Amino acid sequence: MRHAESVTFGGSGLDRAAEIRGDVPALAAAMQDPAARTVVLWRGKPLVQGIEALDLVRLPLDHPLLAEARHAPVLLGREDGAARFAHDISGWAPADLDTASLGNFVDPSEQVHPAAPEARFAELRRIMNQLGPRDAELAATAKAIHGWHASHGFCARCGAASEVHQAGWQRVCPACGAHHFPRTDPVVIMLITHGNSVLLGRSPGWPQGMYSCLAGFIEPGETVEAAVRREVFEEAGIRVGAVRYLASQPWAFPASLMIGCQGFAESADINIDPVEIEDARWVSREDIAAAFAGRNPEILPARRGAIAHFLLHNWLADTLD
Repeated sequence: MRHAESVTFGGSGLDRAAEIRGDVPALAAAMQDPAARTVVLWRGKPLVQGIEALDLVRLPLDHPLLAEARHAPVLLGREDGAARFAHDISGWAPADLDTASLGNFVDPSEQVHPAAPEARFAELRRIMNQLGPRDAELAATAKAIHGWHASHGFCARCGAASEVHQAGWQRVCPACGAHHFPRTDPVVIMLITHGNSVLLGRSPGWPQGMYSCLAGFIEPGETVEAAVRREVFEEAGIRVGAVRYLASQPWAFPASLMIGCQGFAESADINIDPVEIEDARWVSREDIAAAFAGRNPEILPARRGAIAHFLLHNWLADTLD
C-alpha cells in the first residue's frame, strides 16, 4: 500500500535517539540542553492546546507543572537535535474531577492544571485526528511507554520490584537479573471483502450503530495470515482465502500494533459467535459511502484516526494498492 504510513500515529520519522538511552553522560547533557522539552500525561491523557487543529504541548524541563511527576521522565527521541521526554503526573488530583466521565467509551472530559492554564489534558482516542503526524507519534509513544511502566512494576520471573533503566525503555530486576522490555501486542484487523461488500461487526458496549472491521490478537506460533483466517471464522463463521498485508498502526490503548490486512471471503453466510461479537453484516460499498457521509442511519462508521476508518476509506477510493 503506497501511502500506508499516512495512517494516524505513523510516518512522522521521529528520531528515537536509541543510541543514548544507556549513555548516562549523554542523557545528562540532553536534559541540561535549554532546547530540551517534555510532553506531559495525566492518566494517559496528553497535554494539548488549540481549538480545531491541536498542538501537543512541549514544556521546558524546569516548568513548575513537572513538580507533580513522581518518576523520572522517559526519553522519546529528538526533534531538531534536541531531546524530547515524557513526564507522567497521574498522581495529581484535579479539584473539580468528574470521575463519572472517566468510564465512558470515549472520555469527553478535559482537565486544566493551574500551572498551565492555557492547555488541557484530553483523551487521546478522542483528539487523535486533530494532531499532526509528529505530535500524534509522540503522544502515542508517551502513552504506551508510561502505560507499560504503570502495569509492569514487578519482575515476571520472580515477583520482585523492578527498576527503570535505559531512559525508560527497559526494566531490570535487582533480585534475579531479568531484563524486561516494553510490551507490544500484535493484533490483526481485517478488511474482509466479498464482491462489492465488506464484512463489519460490532462488540457489546459500543455506541449504538457503530460498526468496524473485525480484529483479534495473534496467538503464539501463528502467522499474520493464519490469524486473519482464524479470527474471521471464529467471530463470523466466514472462511477466508487469500490474505495480503496493507498497513499497520501503533495503538496505545493500551499496547497494541494493529496489522491491517485484506482478506477475500470464500463464502458469504454469516454465523456469529455471540461471545465474541454482538453482530456482523455484509455492507455494500454504496452503504459504506453513505455512512461516511452521515446518510446511513443504521451504521456509524469507525472513528476517524483509527486504522479501520483508514482501510475502509481507501477501499472506497480504490487506493489499497
